[in-house]
Amino acid sequence: MVVNNSIDFSEVYKMHYNRLFHIANSITRDMHLAEDIVHETFIKAMSKVETIEEKSKVASWLSVITTRTAIDFVRRDKYKKAIPMEQAMLEYLGQEMKHNVEGEVTTGLLTEQVNRAIGKMKQEYQNVIKLKAGNGLKENEIAYFLSLKPSTVKTRLFRARRKLKQLLQEQPSTWTI
Repeated sequence: MVVNNSIDFSEVYKMHYNRLFHIANSITRDMHLAEDIVHETFIKAMSKVETIEEKSKVASWLSVITTRTAIDFVRRDKYKKAIPMEQAMLEYLGQEMKHNVEGEVTTGLLTEQVNRAIGKMKQEYQNVIKLKAGNGLKENEIAYFLSLKPSTVKTRLFRARRKLKQLLQEQPSTWTI
């Protein structure tokens, strides 16, 4: 980290970027702004490197610079003009966001459950159902892709769906609505 009584900032950057980003993001709650703050921190640090008395305290020095820079950014943003919203509109948006998050989580859990069930099926059934459901291919396209007859693909899809239904009914539900 130290090169001829000076600091190698490329090494310092690699070592401390994640922690400094976390500090900036926790203050600003904006990932893009947090990245800008970390970059601004290193610019400030390079211009004031001679003020470091102990090279072992670079991490805490950078943390202080990051914290102060983030606070300055937040203060500047505070004075920017914004359109005030009525309380009713804020509550409505909060309810809509909660609803969307619950739906996304439920969908994610269901997708996970279906993928686990597909993973338990024979490979020939996995192939056709993944191509049909996952890639949206038609039976003729699947037949061409797997070098099978279209009738064979239809039969395997029918059996794969039936097996999937059976596996999902056997699986204990890991989510609730």
